[in-house]
Amino acid sequence: MKKIIGLSLFQIVFLVSSCPAQKKSTSKTTDPTQYVNTFIGTGGHGHTFPGATLPYGMVQLSPDTRTLEWDACGGYHYTDSSIMGFSHTHLSGTGISDLGDVLFMPFTGTPKLQVGTPEDPDSGYRSRFSHQDEKAEPGYYSVLLKDDNIKAALTATTRAGFHQYTYYNAGPSGIIIDLAHTIYEDKKPDQEIRIISNTEIQGYKKSSGWAVDQNLFFHAKFSQPFTCVFYDNGKKIDTKDLAKASHLVAVLTFDIQKGEQILAKVGISAVDNWGAQQNLEKEIPNWDFEGVKKAAHELWQKELSKINIAGGTTDEKTIFYTSLYHTAISPNLFTDVDFRYRGMDKKIKNSNGKNSYTVFSLWDTFRAFNPLKTILDPERTNDFINTLLHKYDEGGVLPMWELVANYTGCMIGYHSVPVVVDAYNKGIRNFDVDKAYKAMKEAASYNRSGILFPNEDVANRLMPKAKLYNEQLGYIPSDLEKQSVSKALEYAYDDWCIAQMAKDLGKTEDYTLFMERSKRYKTYYDTTTGFMRGKNQDGSWRTPFDPRFSQHNVNDYTEGNAYQWTWFVPQDVAGLVELMGGKTAFIKNLDKLFSTSSALTGGTVSSDITGLIGQYAHGNEPSHHITHLYNFVGESWKTQKLTDDIMKTLYFNNPNGLAGNEDCGQMSAWYVLNAMGFYSFCPGDNTYSIGRPLFDTVSIPLANGKTFQIKTKNNSANNKYIQSAKLNGVPLKKPFFSHQDLVNGGVLEFEMGNTINKTVFTN
Repeated sequence: MKKIIGLSLFQIVFLVSSCPAQKKSTSKTTDPTQYVNTFIGTGGHGHTFPGATLPYGMVQLSPDTRTLEWDACGGYHYTDSSIMGFSHTHLSGTGISDLGDVLFMPFTGTPKLQVGTPEDPDSGYRSRFSHQDEKAEPGYYSVLLKDDNIKAALTATTRAGFHQYTYYNAGPSGIIIDLAHTIYEDKKPDQEIRIISNTEIQGYKKSSGWAVDQNLFFHAKFSQPFTCVFYDNGKKIDTKDLAKASHLVAVLTFDIQKGEQILAKVGISAVDNWGAQQNLEKEIPNWDFEGVKKAAHELWQKELSKINIAGGTTDEKTIFYTSLYHTAISPNLFTDVDFRYRGMDKKIKNSNGKNSYTVFSLWDTFRAFNPLKTILDPERTNDFINTLLHKYDEGGVLPMWELVANYTGCMIGYHSVPVVVDAYNKGIRNFDVDKAYKAMKEAASYNRSGILFPNEDVANRLMPKAKLYNEQLGYIPSDLEKQSVSKALEYAYDDWCIAQMAKDLGKTEDYTLFMERSKRYKTYYDTTTGFMRGKNQDGSWRTPFDPRFSQHNVNDYTEGNAYQWTWFVPQDVAGLVELMGGKTAFIKNLDKLFSTSSALTGGTVSSDITGLIGQYAHGNEPSHHITHLYNFVGESWKTQKLTDDIMKTLYFNNPNGLAGNEDCGQMSAWYVLNAMGFYSFCPGDNTYSIGRPLFDTVSIPLANGKTFQIKTKNNSANNKYIQSAKLNGVPLKKPFFSHQDLVNGGVLEFEMGNTINKTVFTN
């Protein structure tokens, strides 16, 4: 994690990389996969994983080096020196851990039944490794397991993982399958494995972690015959064909010679064993490991070619395409090859030929990830929305943070709403609009009846009781509910989104209601301090007040403090400017955000408040729009400078290359959009805010057959300020353009310089 502490707005200290200065490249990218570094984010608190997966794949086959703690969320941390094995499901950059299902670990010699410890790998089947012996690229990962001298290579299809183990030592060899292995604490373990033949097994794992009720089935085939012994928590199970346990380990032994390989193909499903078997047999019908690896490469090459760039240094290209790669990992496909899937009610459904998905980190992704997908993948955006509506039908409410057919109740707001409204306003409407509108209104009503809550804790988080006070008093009292300010600000934004759709649908009464609710952010602004602040039920301000106070999720703010949250009013910047006393006062307060000491106060300070420039926290999502606020008040040059500073000082081509959790593509989507030169400032509004284009040329081949290009003249590291801007040859008067401008195709042109130009845009 990189923190920038105590810096002024105009004096960002650039962090020095270990690499020498790089020359700009003028050639266009022909194979963007060559610029992907899957290890970016595996260090610090990025929480990414380096293993094999396909775009939006059901399988994420990756090495696990640690479990059961915060920096284990991705299963792998670059600072570790031993590998526990290779599991088939992973989350990309989350702040809470889960998954890590169906762990495979090859061995030579006498098998060990426990994983062992990082301090003493010899106490279990864990193996030491070196990063020098690792290789990773989109769709492929390999490593030498030093302790047993085995090379492990992994690739994947959408719904199946493919293992290739090369045993360099002589002696008894095999594979350990540990179904009890999880990245999280499994509170209700239930596992079984059935032997189908001497080359084939299938199994089931029911678990309870962050996702309270997860069902995972697998079907595995091996290239050579095996013998199998089952163990429950280290004790041998006297059974031949079927084993059930709460800590189930299967030891498969093969009769192979030194230098031979064992191949293993594993299909997974949330539906049943038949689904897992069909997923495997349809997607990997033969034993051609290299062919599957090549196909994975080609799919990623196609996916990453949705944006073509020229210019920039090798590191900048690598950060860009790795970011684009991270934005195509989740949400994950949740339908089997026969289009069956498990619903929120845990019943098996059929999506009738449409893809359904899981892993919706909506509090994070509505800001930049989902808007990016409206540009690059409108059809999949439709699938995402239809998936959310299925979950509404099955569970009773639109999800906040959905995971493998579970409401987690994680985070705040009802941010399925901006995802739907942003797509709708951009003309992406291949879904039941009336149902979507009804579902959004119900999400905003906080009616707890008829919803399949997994437990009361999730119910309280998903449907906060204090929302009732929001209806009675016009605000959420801070003495009745934690995180009241953050919740209310996000409710106001979501309500504004509903109002926009209500207006378009001709629902005048609803429009009036939700627009009134969208203005309630004003209730929390304290003119004496200049901050959004908690208010008690008697109308008094909560005291004592320290705007730097950030005790993790127990005060009036969610993963942040008053400095960061005061600016979350993207739906009404003009209203916020007026509330603060006009443009001059607004700019002064905004400057203060970036220049105030980065020191935080509080007991357990949130680990999410990272990537600090003053009190601005790029490592957490509520800050992501703030640099673009200057565009609304006539100081666009500050937006240009700050976005340049963030891209150059908070993103790196190394494992510690992210300022905070990747959060299912949001941290990377911010970079992708800003590196192209614009940002989705307020999803639900079709306006893009212009920043600082990083590359000489960006070309986006659109789904409608047209192409949108961004051309930047006189571009260099020092030339960060826009001197002129034209859209299709016409000068831009303001630092904004519309989504319709983009999808119409054409050219956005910038000329850059090293001096501030305060008149290039008028406000």
